[in-house]
Amino acid sequence: MGFNWGAAVGTGAQTLMMTENPYVAGAAALAGGMFGGTAGNAAGLLGNGGLGALNGQDEAFQLYMYAQQIQHQEQMQVQSEAFDEMMDEKSEQMREVNTLRDVQMAQRKADNSITKKFIESITE
Repeated sequence: MGFNWGAAVGTGAQTLMMTENPYVAGAAALAGGMFGGTAGNAAGLLGNGGLGALNGQDEAFQLYMYAQQIQHQEQMQVQSEAFDEMMDEKSEQMREVNTLRDVQMAQRKADNSITKKFIESITE
């Protein structure tokens, strides 16, 4: 098993571009040359694992945001239903008040009519 110069240069260059750290790139190049690119594969697997972790974190955040949105919509629905019920109750109360007013006006007209007839009977 010899030293693989191609794997060393390729792994070192790739690691330098990814990390911008010459010490890490040198160590990766040395490991890549000794083990025939295994360090490069390990760096790739490490990068993929890190990307997978970031994707998982982003998905968890998106799920949290979606759950908050659903909770907000449910709260808005509850408030809307409570408002609708209150408005229905208020409308019913207004109808009752209007009906009582109509009855009161009819009673006043009847009272006025009776009073007029009483006054006419007295003045005759």
